[in-house]
Amino acid sequence: MNSQLKFSNGPETSSKLCSEKPLDLTPRHSVDEGQIDSDVEGSGTLHRTLTPRLIHVISLGSNVGSGLFIATGKALGEGDPGNMFIGYLIVCIGVWANLQTLSEMTIAFPTSGNYIDYADRWVDPALAFGAGVAEWLGWTTVFASEGTFFVLLVNFWADGAIPEAALLTIYLVICLVVFLVPNKYFGWLEYFGSLVKVLLFLFITIISLAIIGGAGPSGYVRDGSTWTELPAFKNGFGGFANAALLAIWATGDQVFIGVMGGEAESPRYSMAHAANLVPWRVAVFYLVSVVLVSVIVPSDDSRLLGGSSVTTSPFVIAVEDAGIKGIPSLINACLIIGILAIALEGIFLPSRILRTMALQKLLPSFIAKVDDKGRPRWALAITAIVGVTITYMSLSAGGLEVLNWLIAITSASFFTNWAIIAITSFRFRAAIKAQKSTLLTTPAYAWHSPLWPLAPVTVLIISTLLLVCILYLGIKPIDDSFSAYNFFSYTIGLILIIVATIVYKIVFWTEWRDPNTADLGTGRAVLTAEEIRRLDVYYGMPRWRRVGAYVRMW
Repeated sequence: MNSQLKFSNGPETSSKLCSEKPLDLTPRHSVDEGQIDSDVEGSGTLHRTLTPRLIHVISLGSNVGSGLFIATGKALGEGDPGNMFIGYLIVCIGVWANLQTLSEMTIAFPTSGNYIDYADRWVDPALAFGAGVAEWLGWTTVFASEGTFFVLLVNFWADGAIPEAALLTIYLVICLVVFLVPNKYFGWLEYFGSLVKVLLFLFITIISLAIIGGAGPSGYVRDGSTWTELPAFKNGFGGFANAALLAIWATGDQVFIGVMGGEAESPRYSMAHAANLVPWRVAVFYLVSVVLVSVIVPSDDSRLLGGSSVTTSPFVIAVEDAGIKGIPSLINACLIIGILAIALEGIFLPSRILRTMALQKLLPSFIAKVDDKGRPRWALAITAIVGVTITYMSLSAGGLEVLNWLIAITSASFFTNWAIIAITSFRFRAAIKAQKSTLLTTPAYAWHSPLWPLAPVTVLIISTLLLVCILYLGIKPIDDSFSAYNFFSYTIGLILIIVATIVYKIVFWTEWRDPNTADLGTGRAVLTAEEIRRLDVYYGMPRWRRVGAYVRMW
């Protein structure tokens, strides 16, 4: 999954950039350094406070959390190692294709609304509304699901001594208080959380290899019997489908990086870096982890998530079985930090989505208002209220039952938006061709996805496969017969997104955008002198130093 950065010109042409004006740009408002957009109708402005260093490290650790360190156990228990590996592999390929597709548009138009803005300007406002509903719903349910995992992890020590309602309240207070401070503090907290998650992955990899070799007082050499003595592919296509849906829920749709690009100091540098870094990070983190899990923990262990016993991380299970003292608690503490970092993303991103929808007149305009600290207060408040409500829902039903609903909703939201991004990419290219725009070729440092349309076509194929998976499990669930309850538990997210799009289309009778007149100007930022200097320095370095920049954590 090697993705190459494609630049139309090298640093030697950057001096022209300051004097040349792109012929096809007619923006309705400019993007000033330090801000994401102008004060549209008195709504206020978001601030570009996320530095390239913050974006880089957050890119390393974003979307890494419970899905990697805990839910891999659920995928293993319900699909066995073979189905789990294939499911995660396919989704990792989809992450690469999706980011290649999205980054091309985001680097050209670094708006906080990201692909929802793009779907509006290049496809149809109704599709943009559906995309916004999908993204907001998906990430808000991620926030709620992390609350369930927070309870599970704390109970590793508390063993049920603390009421679940109290634990959920602690979780909510910790998460929501962060958004009372300026946005830069969120960036630094995500930076710290990402560092912890990256280091935890490295630590878990090392200790898992030691366990395979027989480390620990009660350890023994793992010889791969979990693949040979137990079924490698359980529950047929249903086992694969379940693993694939868990994989896309775990990896996320990765547009979090694109939305942060709208508040980045240097979106051209940060997003191009992320387009290369994130797919490799996702592939290495998840594929290495699923292989290790499949070797160190048998798929029939009742302690895996969804089993009949206490649920916890499969890595903790393996360390405990090896008799290594102290390490399970260390891993558990780091997992809690990782879950809280994901939860913060689950408030940050949907709040930006709501604001963008309001700016595009898809929602009431007051939701777009931003205070003097750069916080979209109404969007944050709405997202927080809904997130809190869904989080407390687990108290009225079984926590794992609600978690299954939340995972299904999030999975449907994510692969639906993958498909929307791919469709938008085709319309974006159609507008460039119709208007004979040089947007992707000039000025210096323009960026385009290599081998286009390979990436969007791959996204559409994988999204279709995931759609088949969710419908299959809705009709033919694992170890159960068809029921309306089960069908809607799997498809409710998909239904909400489709209904929202159709209703908006009918009520407002929106028009399909004409490529000849589609907007290729609004929101496109001209590179600042500082960005040009940064890019000149970076691409003036030897290749080995540029490659080394991808693993830096400072």
